[in-house]
Amino acid sequence: MTGGGPVAKARTVVGLDIGTTKVCAVVGEIDEDGETHIVGVGTAASRGVRKGVVVDLDSTTHAIEEAVERAERMSGTKILSAFVAASGEHISSQNTRGVVAVARGDREIGDADVARVIEAARVTALPAQDREIIHLLPRDFIIDGQDGVKNPVGMYGSRLEVEAHIVTGTSTLLANLVKCVQRAGLEVEELVLEPLASSEAVLTPTEKDLGVVLADIGGGTSSVGIFLGGGLCHTAVLPVGGNHLTNDIAVGLRTPMAEAEKLKIRHGAAMSSMAAEGELIEVVNVGDAKPRILPRRILCEIIEPRLVEIFDLIKGQIKRSGYGAFLAGGIVLTGGTALLEGISELASRELDMPARVGVPENVIGLIDAINSPVYATGVGLVLYGARSHRIKRMSRAATRGSVWMRLRNWLREFFQVG
Repeated sequence: MTGGGPVAKARTVVGLDIGTTKVCAVVGEIDEDGETHIVGVGTAASRGVRKGVVVDLDSTTHAIEEAVERAERMSGTKILSAFVAASGEHISSQNTRGVVAVARGDREIGDADVARVIEAARVTALPAQDREIIHLLPRDFIIDGQDGVKNPVGMYGSRLEVEAHIVTGTSTLLANLVKCVQRAGLEVEELVLEPLASSEAVLTPTEKDLGVVLADIGGGTSSVGIFLGGGLCHTAVLPVGGNHLTNDIAVGLRTPMAEAEKLKIRHGAAMSSMAAEGELIEVVNVGDAKPRILPRRILCEIIEPRLVEIFDLIKGQIKRSGYGAFLAGGIVLTGGTALLEGISELASRELDMPARVGVPENVIGLIDAINSPVYATGVGLVLYGARSHRIKRMSRAATRGSVWMRLRNWLREFFQVG
């Protein structure tokens, strides 16, 4: 892989989103004030991923190299490592709980107690042999029956509990993803669940606290994350996405897939009612150079039922989570399919909740280049990585290697408490 410029600085963070239709590399630099500057973006057509899972190592590796090289040229930075998004139907999650007795005689909760209770939650939900833990996210601590505690260190109690959210994936499929990145010459700093990454870029702390659904509708999959009380509490990856809309258009209008994709992007809308009377489009026939002229409404009538199906699956996940009554923040849509005209109105109608389209926020730099739901995951990975690096620096400065202090700093940063 080629690439110019100086070696990446310690404060440079790269996000790598390897999707079904595109590979996107986003380069961010963190200034002394902690602000994230987006300094480079590179994209390439994805040619080895199906429904979020690598099916061709060589093609995926070449697509990564292409996207990274373009991001290097734009940023003037040699990319050495990246935070990588994890997706695919094999991703699953569950909520678990850990319980321990406080070890100290004076009943003051220490870092070691927090570490023990988190380990207890992990052991309680040990995945099957062929699965690997991607995230173990503490959501809430409970001291002697009192819930709502975000950082229990220094408080008094005899019984400490934690409610945690565990996300797992199939070990071999995750290993194939990592192998592609490594073959492209990069180190994987961390695998990050796609909706968790996207949430960093498009959700507000208030939405996460009140309760919100994040739906990242990509090409081959739709990733769903439900947030409540500031943390992730339900995760699912659905095996449908924008490519299914394209396929329906190709079949319904008897046009090649490439032309169907163009029609979807240029003229598509989420609801047939959004097509004005008399509005016409050109449709290229399969095997015929002469295009047909059709009402735009016909195109939208093909798109709407498939989107309704996707929202019905999302509704099923909301019901399955058990948090449906607590989602005052509604649903935030992101990913390439969220660019369809009227998609937030359709989502609000089908799910009976407020809906909006989320674009990356809380960053500066190449705003025009990333001001689209397409880049939510890539930018979110940079923001996630910046926070991870900040935690590590705090830990090194404060602890000189103390694992318990590192855990305390992580908790403070994760829950944004003092």
